[in-house]
Amino acid sequence: MEGRTCAAQPPPPPPGGPRPGERTLRLLTVAVVALSAALLTGRAWLLALAAAPLVLLALALPRTHVRRVETAASVEPKRCFEGDTVTLRVSVAHDGGAVRLDPGVTLGPGLRLDEVVVGPSTVTLRHTALRWGRWSLGPVDLDVYDAGGTVRRTVRVEAAEVSVFPHAAQARFTPIPVRLPQRLGEHASPQAGEGVEVVGVGPWVPGERQRRIHWPSTTRRGAVQLHRFAAERAADTVMLLDAFGDVVDPATGASSLDETVRAAAGLARAYLRTHDRVGVVSTGGTTRWLAPGTGDATFYRIVESVLDVRKDRRFDGPGLERVPPPALPQGALVYVFTPLSDARVLKVLRDLQGRGRRPVVVEIPSGDPHVEAGDTAGELGLRLWHADRDAMRFALRDSGVPVLRHVVGEPLDLALAPLLSGWIGGRR
Repeated sequence: MEGRTCAAQPPPPPPGGPRPGERTLRLLTVAVVALSAALLTGRAWLLALAAAPLVLLALALPRTHVRRVETAASVEPKRCFEGDTVTLRVSVAHDGGAVRLDPGVTLGPGLRLDEVVVGPSTVTLRHTALRWGRWSLGPVDLDVYDAGGTVRRTVRVEAAEVSVFPHAAQARFTPIPVRLPQRLGEHASPQAGEGVEVVGVGPWVPGERQRRIHWPSTTRRGAVQLHRFAAERAADTVMLLDAFGDVVDPATGASSLDETVRAAAGLARAYLRTHDRVGVVSTGGTTRWLAPGTGDATFYRIVESVLDVRKDRRFDGPGLERVPPPALPQGALVYVFTPLSDARVLKVLRDLQGRGRRPVVVEIPSGDPHVEAGDTAGELGLRLWHADRDAMRFALRDSGVPVLRHVVGEPLDLALAPLLSGWIGGRR
């Protein structure tokens, strides 16, 4: 079996038509060497040594070799999560007798080949999904040999694509903004209405339904007093992903883009569990967005929409700081997941504030650059790097934008805990 792992470019096309197999080439090599030695030394017994592999080759050559080969590939499952097993099965149909199969595999960088099982007419390849994204399974080049292994023919099975979803970070808290849209939900709002959370006591107004009488106030004041309840509303939230760059922590090897998507997926799932509407926007070489929706199907639509962000990372592009208006409903709470490594995300935040949105920055740590001991210039550069990031945090907080720091490996609730002390507001 020949295994190849290549991510940048697909392999060149295989040669067409039948050609000699490895066994044929070995026998011919022995015959040519023995014949050459017989001619050079003049010893006749070497001719018999040259004739033996030719006789074996004549006996092994099939009368009819494989002329037509048809293949069919199936992938199970086509959508999975990180760490799951993906199986690629290739079935081979041919017009010859007994054959032997030998696969050559080309994989995407987010997959690992674990096992290859070769049968009489099938090849089964089992992979492990390492990272989220859209990855290619193949192409797979199959060498189809005759029963004697003397003639082979190579056919290519085209690549199949698998979607690998990220593991969502653990999140349970769902902070809400000061003003909620007029939609029925599970969050208690500051406005009075029909809910279950008591916010005070007020006199009964003719025509008002006597839902629950507050008897202590009624007997003290001599008039009917009713409990006042908070209106229950649903929130609109948007997850904005900073895909301008992917910073790898030199200490742990963690990717900031990977952790960004995992944290956003965890928070989106938490809001969807409370029946809120969730949308997503990814800014990079291309701006991708999905209008807010609700329900379990929305979570998978959100993940599907961000699987291509790795392909969008280019340095420049017009209008990247402008988020499409349909992606930002009025009153939506916007979470910006960013490693704060690219100043272009500040333009996006300024655009959000200029339109009266309420951004909350969730900083994804990217780790400090590695500096060799005794490298004075490197240490000075590291200090400037820290100062630049501190300046970005100060500028955001000074403009009224909360900046939260999410530590990889910890629940996202620890980063969101400061938002639970009050309602989230915003400045224009």
